[in-house]
Amino acid sequence: MIRAAVTVSLVKQAAGGPFVFWHDLPLACRTAADMGFDGIELFPPSADDLDATALRRMLEDHGLKLAAVGTGGGWVCQRLTLTSADGLLRSAAKRFIRSIIDFAALFGAPAIIGSMQGRASALIDRTTAIKHLRDALSELGEHANERGVPLLFEPLNRYETDIANTLQSATGVLDGVTNTNVRILADLFHMNIEEADMAGAIRSAGKHIGHVHFADSNRRPAGLGHTDFSAVVAALNEIQYDGYVSAECLPFPDSYSAAKQTMDSYRRFFRNA
Repeated sequence: MIRAAVTVSLVKQAAGGPFVFWHDLPLACRTAADMGFDGIELFPPSADDLDATALRRMLEDHGLKLAAVGTGGGWVCQRLTLTSADGLLRSAAKRFIRSIIDFAALFGAPAIIGSMQGRASALIDRTTAIKHLRDALSELGEHANERGVPLLFEPLNRYETDIANTLQSATGVLDGVTNTNVRILADLFHMNIEEADMAGAIRSAGKHIGHVHFADSNRRPAGLGHTDFSAVVAALNEIQYDGYVSAECLPFPDSYSAAKQTMDSYRRFFRNA
């Protein structure tokens, strides 16, 4: 069964970003549970800023699961990427991600690598950057595997990276990874920009898809743009996807309304699929 999750950002430097709830984790958990979400997806500054005992209590109190934990705080707060031309920074990026993997694994949840994939620059060409990324995904994927969870790799639109923009290009990156524990995160907002056929891209990626970000074409909550969710849901059902669809969207017009709109759309498109 495809489950619903909602994002919670704890990163003050990411203000204005596409997260439904901000800063107040207890309120986010309470509201998510009241609305019928199955889980939450966290975006923390670092693993050191998270309290596993407190989080476990909140999740249990509200009948929620931890769907995933983002690593983007490593980029936003520390400017770390896995494709930096500086080997010391690449090593620091891997340490940061390993710590997120370790925390998420306490809850049986995967970590997400999105913005920390980096991009080519004047100091490093794209071919070399992809090699660094594959090496890191191989290492980190094995680290996650040892802890019993997958690792998620998210292709982003062209304005955020030149490494992997489509599900097909992400699959191409994974073809050079030495383990099969790394899955693709299909973000419907990025796909709206980059994919000629979103449903077709999902079918082609198939079993590689391990997580879905649920947002409309304008990054507002699902149902407030022009994405054909019926086609997307049909494709996900065809590949027998049974993970989370997690609302990584703008809190438009506010967090409560965005969460409610997301849940209304989830019930419309997924519960009746």
